[in-house]
Amino acid sequence: MNLHEQLGALEMGVDQLIQAVVAPRAENIPETSAENAAQQAPVANHVSSAVSSVSQTQDVAPEAAAVAIEAAAAPEAAPAPGEEPGAKLQPTLEINRPAQNEITMTIGGQTVALRAEQIGQLIEELSNARASMTPEPPPGIPPGWRFVSTKNPVMAVQKQSNGDRLLVMRHTGHGWVPFTFSPDMVIQMYMMLTKG
Repeated sequence: MNLHEQLGALEMGVDQLIQAVVAPRAENIPETSAENAAQQAPVANHVSSAVSSVSQTQDVAPEAAAVAIEAAAAPEAAPAPGEEPGAKLQPTLEINRPAQNEITMTIGGQTVALRAEQIGQLIEELSNARASMTPEPPPGIPPGWRFVSTKNPVMAVQKQSNGDRLLVMRHTGHGWVPFTFSPDMVIQMYMMLTKG
């Protein structure tokens, strides 16, 4: 299976997961497409957060990762009228790390093995999607947040026609991460970095 087929299978699995969680809740409720997107965003956020945190973590036990992702990806849905609780099985997302340079993802019984470059593409796609979703990430650093920092990252800077600066930094887990700064923000950042 080539990279595009694997990503397609993964996208299909995530779409199925979102539909399985969101559709039962919305069965008898008329809604606009904006309301539908608002309902799907938290589920996709759980999945993308879980995928990102597992792909960045070096020493997570595969069983612990699978349990954490299942809990994040399949929040409990209220049973439909006339249906017994637990009667409907929801598809789950399981992530395992069988080797240093490989992660396997299983959604609804379909398993895909991803290597480093494929994980990078997945992170990029999820990041691009997450950037347009609401709610936005929290404005402050959440307590207990786990991360991998990159010391002295490779950087590239480009001046924009309006005076802004594009700064692109290479993170070991996220890859190339772009930021645009207005001239005022460049001065504030310089002051913050040279303070103390």
